[in-house]
Amino acid sequence: MGSLKSLVIAGAAVFASVPAFAADLAPYAPRPPIVAPQEDFGGWYLRGDVGVGSQSFDTYQFTQTNVATGGAWPASWRIDQKGIGDTAFVGVGVGYQFNSWLRADVTGEYRTAAKFKAIGSYTEFCPGGRCFDVYDGSHQASVFLGNVYVDLGTWWCLTPFVGAGAGFAQNTVSGLTDVGYITGPGTSALGLTSSDKTSWNFAWALHAGVAYNVSNNLKIELAYRYLNLGDVDTAEVNCGGAGCNVVGGGPRAFYTLTNMTSQDFKIGVRWMFNDPPAPLPPLVRKG
Repeated sequence: MGSLKSLVIAGAAVFASVPAFAADLAPYAPRPPIVAPQEDFGGWYLRGDVGVGSQSFDTYQFTQTNVATGGAWPASWRIDQKGIGDTAFVGVGVGYQFNSWLRADVTGEYRTAAKFKAIGSYTEFCPGGRCFDVYDGSHQASVFLGNVYVDLGTWWCLTPFVGAGAGFAQNTVSGLTDVGYITGPGTSALGLTSSDKTSWNFAWALHAGVAYNVSNNLKIELAYRYLNLGDVDTAEVNCGGAGCNVVGGGPRAFYTLTNMTSQDFKIGVRWMFNDPPAPLPPLVRKG
């Protein structure tokens, strides 16, 4: 009986000491919240661009069209000068932002007409030593491209980017004339095209620039673009009077402005249809 009483007293002492031991423990630390991962946003956008282009071409080549019936092309023929004026352009497009670093769009633009000139010369049948032909015309293009861009991160609302594009250019050469100057006697001749020449070429571009994030929806771009318009052909140049249009007359030809390129500088605006989604609230696991 005494043993049972001692056991009961010992058990009561143990239970009495539990609250004091629990008070000495550190407070309960809840588990950190579980946050759902956020996906990059995407969405459709419209764009518009205006800019200027500094244009150039490599050579002004001839292709004789009456080899069988006309005279031989002068063997000493060369191009002494060539050049083309600057152009301005305006474009629109639609695109899709796949995530925070990749986007793509399709664009179309109209480029204003620019004057070009080439001066060729030769020595055959030229009493004054060297005779000249001065070619004047206008070039105008419309360009349609599919473009892909990589955004390189955003700092202080500025997002640098690079990109590339490929598509087609509609090139039109109009108003081409050929004035010949024969040194010595001082006489001259005139050739001209009877129509404009429009052709479609493969075109490609490289882009680099920076976008300013005005808001989640509105981006303003300042960009550089290297644009290649391909080789641009003229219509056939016909001689005046009784020249190269008659059998046995002078040579007749069309000309090619080879490797037409443009260094473009432009300002663009992109309008996003969708805001990026708001972050989800943290998911806290209880228990």
